[in-house]
Amino acid sequence: MDLRLNGRLALVTGSTAGIGLAIAEALAREGARVIVNGRKQEAVDAVTQKLRAQTGAEVQGFAGDLTTVAAAEALSERFPSVEILVNNLGIFEPKAFEDIPDADWMRFFEANVLSGVRLARLYLPAMRQADFGRIIFISSESALQIPVEMIHYGVTKTAQIAVARGLAEAVAGTGITVNSVLPGPTRSRGVGDFVESLAAAKGETVSDFEVEFFQRVRPTSLIKRFATPEEVASLVAYVASPLASATTGAALRVDGGVVKSAF
Repeated sequence: MDLRLNGRLALVTGSTAGIGLAIAEALAREGARVIVNGRKQEAVDAVTQKLRAQTGAEVQGFAGDLTTVAAAEALSERFPSVEILVNNLGIFEPKAFEDIPDADWMRFFEANVLSGVRLARLYLPAMRQADFGRIIFISSESALQIPVEMIHYGVTKTAQIAVARGLAEAVAGTGITVNSVLPGPTRSRGVGDFVESLAAAKGETVSDFEVEFFQRVRPTSLIKRFATPEEVASLVAYVASPLASATTGAALRVDGGVVKSAF
């Protein structure tokens, strides 16, 4: 299917690995011009070169910490005409509620919520002028089923859904759509490293740990495995396309059926 993304300028935050990298690659393969983002210049350079070679697309990079105002403003000045904004940047950390200090709550809110809010605010005027735009927040099934092992993470993911819905209503009647995408347990780099460390600590193979994880921790999963970043990216690429013009204000699940709901 031709997603009609040829020549569209897309920014994917936090895209040097994991889900973000898979989204950047999917958009590039569809002909979009892609801006890769990460904190370290060497990582950004490596990914931009790799994607150019693999896809033949126009891929540029921006190294900067988008949890800060300065980096967000520098990015928008360098690339003022972003048409597709994928707010993928995010952090997670299992921690007991009693052990989460105020500083951690603020750190998670800055990374998972305000980074996307800030960029949406910066890019919305140009999208309004062009009467076209796609703003996508990469949330999580944890927004609907708050994980007791990282409540602060779940709360920020719920906030992303609220922001996306409110912003979608604010641009009603325009050519701009705003949605959130909710992956379930996905074998991204951070999750993969975490799973490997837990498996090693228990003296298990990763495969054995995965089986146990979906039996005990996420028993409602219907696919009974971690999704791949590419499976998440496929949905994001469609939502970013002109073909998804009637999809807005939605929280779209690619969660492997973890959320036990028909809606």
